This record gives sequence, C-alpha cells and structure tokens, in this order.
Amino acid sequence: MLKKLPFNNPILTASGTFGYADEMSGFFELSRLGGIIPKTVTLFPRPGNQPPRTFETASGLLNSIGLDNDGIDDFIVTKLSYLRTIGTKIIISVAIKNIEECSIWGEKLQKAEGINAIELNVSCPNVSGGVDFATDPKLCERIVSAFCKVINLPLFVKLSPNVFNIGEIAKGAEAGGAGGISAVNTCLGLAVNWRTKKPQLGNGFGGLSGPAIKPIALRCVRQIFKAVNIPIIGIGGIETIDDAMEFFVTGASAIQIGTANFYNPTAAIKILDALPDALTEIGAKNVTEIIGTLNC
Repeated sequence: MLKKLPFNNPILTASGTFGYADEMSGFFELSRLGGIIPKTVTLFPRPGNQPPRTFETASGLLNSIGLDNDGIDDFIVTKLSYLRTIGTKIIISVAIKNIEECSIWGEKLQKAEGINAIELNVSCPNVSGGVDFATDPKLCERIVSAFCKVINLPLFVKLSPNVFNIGEIAKGAEAGGAGGISAVNTCLGLAVNWRTKKPQLGNGFGGLSGPAIKPIALRCVRQIFKAVNIPIIGIGGIETIDDAMEFFVTGASAIQIGTANFYNPTAAIKILDALPDALTEIGAKNVTEIIGTLNC
C-alpha cells in the first residue's frame, strides 16, 4: 500500500508502453493490475518528433517519441471514459511546460472523473525542456508545489536518471508536497549508423529503456529511498519476478512494467501471479515487509 493511494497490488504498467489500455485488453483481465498509467498527456496536442522514433539496442530500446498526444481535452473526452471502466486505479501521466500552466491543469482535472492519481512527468529526455524540472531540486520543488495547489489527487513525480544526485531531486519533490516518487524515466542515449554518419533516430538523441538500464534504475531507487520518506514506484528493465523482487528489497513500494510490454504483453500479470511464492520463499507475508531491506 502506498500512502494516500492503496493499490490492489503493487504491479502497475508504465506510461508510454501500455497505450491507453484498450489495446492490451485481449491479453489478460486488466482489472487485476494494481494500476495503469496511460501515455503521457500534455495541455495542448503535440505532433511528436520526426521519425524514425524507435531503435532497438543491445538489451534495450531507444525512443524519441516526443510526447506525441492529442492533449488533455481529447484525453478526457475520448480515452478516460474507457479507462474508468477497467476496474483498477488510473494514474494519468502529465507533462507541463511551465508553472503558469498549473492553474489551467487544475481546472481541466477538476472536470475529469475516474482519475485516481497523477504522475507528473518532469523527466522526458527527448523533448525540449523535458528534464528542466528534474535537474534542480529547487525547480522541482517549485513545480511540484504549484501543481499540488491546484489538484486534490495524490501526486507522484517521475524523475530522470540523467542527473548527478537523484536523491537531492527527490528531496525537492518531497518538499513540494509529492506523495511519492516514480523512478526512473529513460536514460539519454544515442545510436548511430556509421556508414551514413547519421543517428538512427530522427531526432538524434533518445531515451534508453529496457533491461540495459535496470542497474541504473536500482541505484536510483536506493539513493531515493535513503533520501526521502515517501514511497517509491520502481521503473526500469523489469520483466520477471526476480526483477520485481530486486526493486522491492532495494526500496520500491510498487513497480511499473515498461518496455517489456512491447515484447511480452503478459509480463505484468506473470509477475503478479509469481509474487506470492517469491514472498513465501524469503519468509515474508507481504511486500511491505521487504521494502528497502537491502543490506547496502
């Protein structure tokens, strides 16, 4: 259970990897998930970055989608009506350009029914200014504080691994009123074609996700766990029950399945099914007993 938001279980799906959920409904009963985070939405429509937008790398996926979406008004009208029928928690991921937008977001979200929490994405590495609020503790505190003033929902702040001291950024989010931290977003990367001397992505740099970043994500979760007193949702290279358990003992209260959804759509439900036996194996009755128990 996370503070202010009791999930049915700690297995969630990550923004940008699960569509708007209806695309995945044929694989398993979506209501079994602890929560779903749909694709990040912005205040106004965004066309996204020029293609190619994805490129497979060793043990990972490099993407430069650029927050392609139709804006919050369209999301409320065309997406939210289905999402609230699923029977699990819906956490919407939002990205904002500046503090001035916060009041408009507040007005929009007050009219939206069926949202259980918000994940504030301050860490997208492949849009201009996408990580500004995730690189400075004071800036992070300011944007989180401003957002908290206009909403009455639990707020989780999604942080970037592309910083020197993520623990300090997490402290800023906590000071601003965040109810939890989502860690982490993708790592900034580059893939090149040496024959053409061009990047493999149309936008050049992109965000690396998948198994390749799991050690980085685990390190970030541990540093955040030692820095703040609010729950952490772990993200980064999680596909199996072993991956999930590693994040729990490192300090995560819940996890999000991301890139694995693309090549193993049932990964989340398989982890959920395997969780009771894994807990029994180490003599634990529930996930809460093992959170942050890593000897490090």
